[in-house]
Amino acid sequence: MKFAREFARQTAEWSAQILILIFATTTVALPCVIPSASMESTLMTGDHVIVDKLAYAPGDSGILPYEAVKRGDIIVFRYPKDIRQNYVKRVIGIPGDRIHLEAGAVVRNGVKLTEPYIQHLDVPPDNYRDNFPVNGEILVPEGQYFVLGDNRDNSEDSRYWGYVPRENIIGKPVLIYWSYDAPTEDLMDFSMHHTVDLALNFFTKTRWNRTFQLIRP
Repeated sequence: MKFAREFARQTAEWSAQILILIFATTTVALPCVIPSASMESTLMTGDHVIVDKLAYAPGDSGILPYEAVKRGDIIVFRYPKDIRQNYVKRVIGIPGDRIHLEAGAVVRNGVKLTEPYIQHLDVPPDNYRDNFPVNGEILVPEGQYFVLGDNRDNSEDSRYWGYVPRENIIGKPVLIYWSYDAPTEDLMDFSMHHTVDLALNFFTKTRWNRTFQLIRP
């Protein structure tokens, strides 16, 4: 009888927590997984993050911490070519900014940026990727944002598919709540292979040092 009461109590507590979590993730936060290496070394493939959906929400009450999208922010947004997909990139240009790349380095409004967070791979030069746009510079339009991945030589970003509309921006990732070493195909589609992999390797492939790590721009 005592065991039954304890089980019922724990079940009720877990049910309440699940309901709270469901409410929170649909109104103020969103769980999201990083499926590719485009943001390494800042975010790794297999990082599971919490996205703050209120960070950029419109409002002027002064009560909630609403803010404008800033240069250097890491954002989660609906991919302009397929809004069913969520992408994570870093904001490099806001409306009115003039942007171009020189040998892989970003030049914004005539000033070459220092970006300690990026990584470059040992890959052959690519004129389009490294000197975008090949001739001149781009001017970020009103209501649009120019984004790049921190893994600058291995990122599908604004150089290839254009700007991010303001209305596509969902929020900013603020916390890694779990990180698991898995390939992109498993993270994009929760397959039987991934289920078996989790059952066998949960403790050894979880990156425990990244658990509950805050995400800073």
